[in-house]
Amino acid sequence: MKAFDVLGDPVRRRILELLAGGERTAGRVTEVVRAEFGISQPAVSRHLRVLRDNGFATVRAEGTRRLYAVDPSGPAAAEQWLAGLRGFWTQRLDALDTELARGSRRNP
Repeated sequence: MKAFDVLGDPVRRRILELLAGGERTAGRVTEVVRAEFGISQPAVSRHLRVLRDNGFATVRAEGTRRLYAVDPSGPAAAEQWLAGLRGFWTQRLDALDTELARGSRRNP
């Protein structure tokens, strides 16, 4: 699964927002996501697994609890993909800036 396929789901984005605030137990993540999205605990677990399997989250055991955190490699992969498009955007924005400057000189 590609980075933006993972990030395309609002539940997974919300889970990442929660994890960005620090390590969270699976139970705490489930509690928040169930309240906000009305989905079942197994559905939340599947979203956590997708995040983990695709490099966006890590999990560690602490006794009987599972603690999840953001894995920086997932967001870094998304950032790297976007960096490949940045040159395209920069050229287009530079051209727009030039046209806006020309227009303002013509219409003082």
